[in-house]
Amino acid sequence: MKSTPLLPQEDARDTALFFVVCALCFLAALAALSARAAYSAAEAWTSDVTGQITIRIEGEQTDLDTAFDIVSRHPDIATARKLTKDDAETLLSPWLGSAGVPDGLSLPRLIAANSKPGGENVGDSLQSQLSKAGLDAQVDDHIKWSEDVKHATDSARLVALGAVALLASTAIAVIAFATHAALLARKEIVDVLHLCGARDGFIAGLFERRFLGLGVQAGALGAALAFCVAAFMLFAAKQSESHIWLLPQLSLSLVDGLILGLTPVLAGAAAMFAARATVHRSLASVV
Repeated sequence: MKSTPLLPQEDARDTALFFVVCALCFLAALAALSARAAYSAAEAWTSDVTGQITIRIEGEQTDLDTAFDIVSRHPDIATARKLTKDDAETLLSPWLGSAGVPDGLSLPRLIAANSKPGGENVGDSLQSQLSKAGLDAQVDDHIKWSEDVKHATDSARLVALGAVALLASTAIAVIAFATHAALLARKEIVDVLHLCGARDGFIAGLFERRFLGLGVQAGALGAALAFCVAAFMLFAAKQSESHIWLLPQLSLSLVDGLILGLTPVLAGAAAMFAARATVHRSLASVV
């Protein structure tokens, strides 16, 4: 005679739970990918301007030459160069387009410099020297901009990680509730197993394996959906003709693959431990 499992292989109630956990895993994976994209974008933005200094000179060409001599002689400056009109047009092209700078528009005289590694307060030092030389100059070392970017991306990362934690907690709570409901629906089976001398660990194992499989399958589907959405967003970003280089972009790198790969593992583990805790707590209350 063919034996039947103590718990049915398929249950209509588990189907609804499967889709709920799948949706939560999808949102959690997408939030984690967004958090990593924000972190990568912040690193790229700040690394691009770290050590770079821009000096704007108000005056004639002789003032620019004098300022360039002061900047290039500074002990903490590695390189310095005067920006030409073509350089300025290249910098303004994201906003002005290919038409270039309109005739009659006065462009500032600029010097681009790179500080040596370890140089501190180079911008303040240059500003002081240029002011003492009687030059109307403004020195921008991009420190404030970098700090603002870092604070903004840190906040975005915390929000995304908070969303991941909230979604994971919600999934665990849903699984715990479903486990408790499944246990009550099969109370007769549990009572018979108790009468037969089955230990709580054996009974808990039945539900652990059931919800472990459900969590892994739901997590895998949720991760696959998150991958599809991320791939679509990446494709749309590359096909877009607009300038979106300031926005965080998903890259689907090795780290992103690791996040997606861990999603079903963590979902299965969370489901298993939630089921175990719920079953043991429920059995402990049985008189």
